[in-house]
Amino acid sequence: MSNYFGGTRIYSAIATVALSLGFVLPAAADTTQTADGQMQNMDHSQMKGMDHTQMEGMDHSQMQGMDHSQMQGMDHSQMQGMDHSQMQGMQPSKQQARSESRTPIPPITDAERAAVYNAPGGHEVHDTALNSYFIFEKLEWQDADEGSALNWEAQGWIGGDVDRLWLRSEGERTNGKTEEAEVQALWGHSISPWWDLVGGVRQDFKPGDPQTWAAFGIQGLALYNFEAQATAYLGEGGQTAARLEGDYDILLTNKLILQPTAEFNFYGKNDPQRGVGSGLSESEIGLRLRYEIRPQFAPYVGVTWNRSYGKTADYAKEEGEDSNETRLVLGVRVWF
Repeated sequence: MSNYFGGTRIYSAIATVALSLGFVLPAAADTTQTADGQMQNMDHSQMKGMDHTQMEGMDHSQMQGMDHSQMQGMDHSQMQGMDHSQMQGMQPSKQQARSESRTPIPPITDAERAAVYNAPGGHEVHDTALNSYFIFEKLEWQDADEGSALNWEAQGWIGGDVDRLWLRSEGERTNGKTEEAEVQALWGHSISPWWDLVGGVRQDFKPGDPQTWAAFGIQGLALYNFEAQATAYLGEGGQTAARLEGDYDILLTNKLILQPTAEFNFYGKNDPQRGVGSGLSESEIGLRLRYEIRPQFAPYVGVTWNRSYGKTADYAKEEGEDSNETRLVLGVRVWF
């Protein structure tokens, strides 16, 4: 009996809603309950034309007691005509929001592009400007076995990006007397961004009588900014020689730099007048620690190991000199 009155209340609620919306429902059909409590004789097909958009203001909270399990037979396929397009304007898409909030970027002008990509005059790649550079890599006092020694090694260049005139000089004065001195003038041609071919002349003033050499070689930066020079010489009387040099800067701090250096000299034959023998003649290994007060000016302290080999060591012993010597050095590195 309770199911009967429950079904009657449901039908009455639906009829009331339908009347408020302008629909007239047919008379109540036989609502005799089956054993499973279903309202089999209720004709839902009469609700096909019902406009669901009119139900937006309907308070569904009043229908909490409604048993929705009784509506299992409802044909939801009749709701295909529902107009969902009315919901598109409810919330804008993220892409639309981004496009509307983006500030327009003005186009780049020719003047702005030129200011970024055009280099100032005189500094463009392969330009015709004449530049120069000169550095005293070593200008130092050495504590030698024979007394105080002044040692220098300098080089510089003048020219453009591809072709340059290179000048080199190195030597040593011990107790106010020049023991070694030479000057080189070489024409350098760039074969890559990091390497130059060089060729020219070398003039020795000491030791012995002055001697002139033809010189040619290669110089540049190897891996990890290792500076290297390899030069071959052809001297008077068929004498030949070669020199290998290299140095590397180890950055300890922004201003404190440790620099290991190495130099090896080779000769093709013995020359007793100048005290050099054939093969590997001399080597100098150095380790210098400099402090760059400015990049152009850096005092340093270090140590060098000088050694003579073969016949050159024999000539040194005949002159009362040591063939193996360690020296403390103090100096300054300047460039301009």
